[in-house]
Amino acid sequence: MPAERMLPTPEAEDLIELTRELVSKELAPRAAPAEEAAAFPRDIFRLLGRSGLLGLPYPEEDGGGGQPYEVYLQVLEEIASVWASVAVGVSVHTLACYPLSAFGDQEQRKQLPELLGGELLGGYALSEAHAGSDAGALSTRAVLRGEGEVGGDHYLVNGTKTWITHGGEADFYVLFARTSDEGGKGISCFLVEGQMPGLTFGPPERKMGLTGSTTAQLHFDNVRVPAEWRLADEGQGFPIALSALDSGRLGIAACAVGLAQGALDHAVRYATEREQFGRPIIANQGLAFLLADMAAAVESARATYLEAARRKDRGLPFGRQASIAKLVATDAAMKVTIDAVQVLGGYGYTRDFPVERYMREAKVMQIFEGTNQIQRMVIGRHLAKSVAK
Repeated sequence: MPAERMLPTPEAEDLIELTRELVSKELAPRAAPAEEAAAFPRDIFRLLGRSGLLGLPYPEEDGGGGQPYEVYLQVLEEIASVWASVAVGVSVHTLACYPLSAFGDQEQRKQLPELLGGELLGGYALSEAHAGSDAGALSTRAVLRGEGEVGGDHYLVNGTKTWITHGGEADFYVLFARTSDEGGKGISCFLVEGQMPGLTFGPPERKMGLTGSTTAQLHFDNVRVPAEWRLADEGQGFPIALSALDSGRLGIAACAVGLAQGALDHAVRYATEREQFGRPIIANQGLAFLLADMAAAVESARATYLEAARRKDRGLPFGRQASIAKLVATDAAMKVTIDAVQVLGGYGYTRDFPVERYMREAKVMQIFEGTNQIQRMVIGRHLAKSVAK
């Protein structure tokens, strides 16, 4: 039961149809077995890349799709309705390309077509064991070395990054590391190849859900990163990370809505086919009301992320709206997937139906890209600033 779409152009309508076809034919048959086996679907990302779906919100001259964010997010939602691990992976790849697109110089930006073209996959190396919500407390350090420290030709990077999506699988990472001791002002941003001497990876985390999405630590042991791979000036990493996360939160909001839509679709289908006392169980008012509330939550969350995306597309401030969308959509996904399991009763608690997997996958969406408690803090700060003005 695909969601009805209000798309801005015929090209966007064709793009959604292409996505639905790929999701139906290529992703749907693979999702459950891959999640069961915790198998990373690298070939699926190559397929999406070759289909033009890994660089949608970036300019065509850089190798992207030239699509507005509201269209890109609806593509993410379609993917997430069947396979959340892949949708989150597309969102993370898009997030990893952002610093180069927005802050890279003319020479650095020449790498964009390769990163956006579909063969390469990105990761976003920000979090650390003691610097999750407090991104300004990073300890991974990059020290300039080479001819005359100030004009050195490379950085030596040491430290460990944790909870990195595509850890050990990505072809490149955007790395945030400390270049001075000035707190958040001492963080810089680098582009790092996926396989470099001194870069090793921890074993994949044993997660509750999204088991088809590899999450692992990155260990940097005197990794030599060319100085020209630093994006922007030293000390500019923290604002780069924060601006990237505003867009990344919209990606997670869209993934959460897709996950909730998929759970709702399964619940409605089951409720119309399952009979008790001589009639479909959806004919019982108690269950019909539950499904109605689920549908209202999904459509409300969708409207919230689309409004934030349209502000971004118009060049308006959207940080507060992005946090609201992430908060509303992920809380809705958690509630909707729990209720989907309830609709299916005992069957919902088994792996014979996908709703138990959707419920497990929904939980982490309330945690990554800033926990929902952090989103409330961000929203509150925006509100305080608006009054101060």
